Amino acid sequence: MSGMSGTSAAAPTAPGRLPLIGHGHQLARRPLEFMDSLRSQGSVVKILIGPTAAYVVTDPAVTRRVLVTEVDAFAKGGKIIDALRVFFGDGLATIADGDLHLKHRRLMQPMFNKAHIATRGDVMIRHVRATTERWAEGVARDTYEDMNDLTLSTFLVALFGSGLPGHVEGEFQSLMPAIMRGTIRQTILPGWVTKLPLPANRAHERRVARLRALIDQAIDHHRAQLAAEPDTSAGPPAGCPAHAGGSTDSPTGSSTGNSPEGGLFSTLLTADDPETGPLSRQQLQDEAITLLTGAIETTGTTLAWTLYEISRNAEIERRLHDELDAVCGDRPLRQEDLGSLPYMRSVLKEAMRMYGPAWLVTRTTTRQVVLDGHPIPEGADVVYSPYVHQHDPAVYADPTAFDPDRWEPERAKSISRTSFLAFGDGRRKCIGEEFAWTELLIVLATIVQRWRLTLTSPPPRPQAIVTVKPDKLSMTPQLRVPKRTQGNAEQPV
Repeated sequence: MSGMSGTSAAAPTAPGRLPLIGHGHQLARRPLEFMDSLRSQGSVVKILIGPTAAYVVTDPAVTRRVLVTEVDAFAKGGKIIDALRVFFGDGLATIADGDLHLKHRRLMQPMFNKAHIATRGDVMIRHVRATTERWAEGVARDTYEDMNDLTLSTFLVALFGSGLPGHVEGEFQSLMPAIMRGTIRQTILPGWVTKLPLPANRAHERRVARLRALIDQAIDHHRAQLAAEPDTSAGPPAGCPAHAGGSTDSPTGSSTGNSPEGGLFSTLLTADDPETGPLSRQQLQDEAITLLTGAIETTGTTLAWTLYEISRNAEIERRLHDELDAVCGDRPLRQEDLGSLPYMRSVLKEAMRMYGPAWLVTRTTTRQVVLDGHPIPEGADVVYSPYVHQHDPAVYADPTAFDPDRWEPERAKSISRTSFLAFGDGRRKCIGEEFAWTELLIVLATIVQRWRLTLTSPPPRPQAIVTVKPDKLSMTPQLRVPKRTQGNAEQPV
């Protein structure tokens, strides 16, 4: 029995439960405050969602046992994962633990190695620059929506290559938010309700079907690109795009060169498992949906909160400008600059810590276990919250303060690995971490280099949905005048 000790006692039950609904009202009305309050109740706390018990782990050391040291006793599952599986299918984020998950992860790993991602960096930079240059100075914008749209379109360029038909990109951007709302609805409602022929359920099914059709078009587009690549014996290895650097100055990343550009997805299109052969069309769809969803929710949310925090802290903004000016001078950002922006990376990491992005993750016990002296039955939901761990005052001094300097190497030594879970941990750790950092740095550096954003809405309040998102975030861009050009006739960058 996992974690068995000489004595054990039932986990304490969180206060404030109501008949029939348990703690459901707390999770619905004040989820972040409720989850954070559980830390004072113990390392493992029982909550009730309706009649069903779930066990919330509040201690980072115990969470590490769930994710790493005793992972076989805690399978990826629970109500949230079950609902997401309807949407994702058997993508890497939802596929059950075991040989198939390991096989898919091995097939996808080359897509996300650092060298492969670097081949797409300058293409992504040109796309972000072209998009943000179209912003109108002095006109307020919905920053959260902007960041979701920008991260999705940038990821599409990186994933499927340049020249993706405009209607495909447009439909992706209109469908994904509605699909995510429908998926969230399925996690909240009883399972039998989501199976009824209700208008909302049917609309959700139609949207998912349309998304899969769009992904098919994107896959066919990318296959055609690969087929058009010249056959060169000195070309890149299988699974890597043959042309990493053509000009893509158009907003959609359309190549202006003579050859189309491949994308990261070529790794999966050319993958061939010795036992099962290439991935099926269904498997390619599942993985594409998983990747796209991660590209929107987590990355866009992090960037929105980061821009908000920069706007309210002049010293942080000044240091970012100084770093960018020292690295780039008068020229635009380049891929090779990303490793020379340590302070910007700290700012982004602090936004991840403070705002999630994920706030609730579930596992299901595969057998009876004992966690920190508390027996947990087989088949129970075990919950942990990156938000709770990343606001633990025992780990983070003044956890409600936005303090990028806490990630300076000397100070960061005191932060345990499992106290920062923006990308998870263990064998289910996010495979796209390296890509996420690349995209985050590209988008933020490109915006900060050209624009200063001023908050024009009330300070946003965190909303715990899939990620911890701002309820409303409106900001107005003004062209930035770098320090080196102030006081003379030179134009802003």
